[in-house]
Amino acid sequence: MPIAPRLERFLSLRGIAFRELVVPSASSLDAAVSASGRSPNEFVRASMLIDINGPLMVVHGFISSIDPELIHRVTGRRLQPLTARQSSRLFLDCDPGFIPPVGAAYDVPVLVDDDVRHYSRVVMACGDDSTLLEMDRTSLTRALGDAMAGHVVIRGQNNGERDSLTLEEVADQLQKLYRLPPMPALALRILRLTSNTDASAKELADLIEFDPSMTAQIMRYAGSALFNYPGQINSVQEAVTRVLGFDRVAHIALGIASVRAFEIPRKGMLGMDEFWRHSLYCAFLCQRMASRCGEDKGLAYLCGLLHNFGLLLIGHLFPAEFDELNELRESNPEASMHSLEQQVFGAGDQRQLLAVGHGAIGGILHRLWQLPDPVIKSAGMHQHPDYHGDHEQYVLMVQLANALLKERQIGDEFNPDDLPALTSALDLEEQDLDTFRDEVERVSADLDALARSLSS
Repeated sequence: MPIAPRLERFLSLRGIAFRELVVPSASSLDAAVSASGRSPNEFVRASMLIDINGPLMVVHGFISSIDPELIHRVTGRRLQPLTARQSSRLFLDCDPGFIPPVGAAYDVPVLVDDDVRHYSRVVMACGDDSTLLEMDRTSLTRALGDAMAGHVVIRGQNNGERDSLTLEEVADQLQKLYRLPPMPALALRILRLTSNTDASAKELADLIEFDPSMTAQIMRYAGSALFNYPGQINSVQEAVTRVLGFDRVAHIALGIASVRAFEIPRKGMLGMDEFWRHSLYCAFLCQRMASRCGEDKGLAYLCGLLHNFGLLLIGHLFPAEFDELNELRESNPEASMHSLEQQVFGAGDQRQLLAVGHGAIGGILHRLWQLPDPVIKSAGMHQHPDYHGDHEQYVLMVQLANALLKERQIGDEFNPDDLPALTSALDLEEQDLDTFRDEVERVSADLDALARSLSS
């Protein structure tokens, strides 16, 4: 299927000229663009929106991001992004994520961004994951027909990479479209307490003991073989002062309380059971690495523990799509999470907000919740292997921890990482990795038991 049949029929009937560009079969339009060897600035794409009056296709530059407020001004409509499932019903003859930006071929009304009209030549998806179409301006104009036009993209986005949006810009647009969960009250109180340098173990214990379920979990954690405490632990305060320490208790309690903001199914590779398992293992490894790298151990633990909250937010906002993502993760272990997220949510259909990946989404949430900057950066950038910038060491520790956990089939993706590069960037040696592997093996049964306890 080099070209979607409906598109091919439409172009043929109208005598619209085009040229086919063959690329290796790609998991997403982003991957196809990269494989084509052409500049992303030559591409246009379709973002699908919907309201009670039906769907609308917005055609815009590939590296631009549509603005819902500008679209409202042009159309008078309050539109929401289509889900991948809704899009698949409209474009039955298209591979997921490869919707042709020619709405007339599918009887879908079109709004085209003003900038597209000035392209001298464009490349676009044609419904097939191994073929692209190239058109000149005349052919594009005929393909768009009498589409509505207007300025509908965020200013300044046509000349940069799509990933160059700052967290603040994406957060602003995300909040315009969706209701984000506030930090749970108990988590907020714990966070405020940890920011007080004069806070005592008794104050932390009193706060935790306010919640019987959390009290039981902290007591179980302190009594686990992870710490081999020989005596009896009779209270949370004793767990803090004798076994765990203030920071560790505060951080695990913060994680427990924060997770309560989300309703996520337990089962599956992305379910709550595996979320806690992945988070606890990652936190453990990050803390061990921090000791070798001269970084704050408590902060490193928190970075590892909370780095994957973006998946929880996606599951909270889009339960049906999260279930689909969970199934795809199970059946496509070799694929990257980024490509699977784009397949479910559409390459650009969610106007880049979800296409940026769960990491950036988690970073946005952590920033809104006013968590420490290294935690924000570790969540937001853990999917970016070439990241260089603020709090880079904490991001690298999370990335290296995840790379090591892939060896144990723990985590949300299993495509290989550049272990030597990550190791070198942290000034570690291969023997350090062997030590980390041994330490994880030693505590794996206890971490698994703790994960089961926290997810139940």
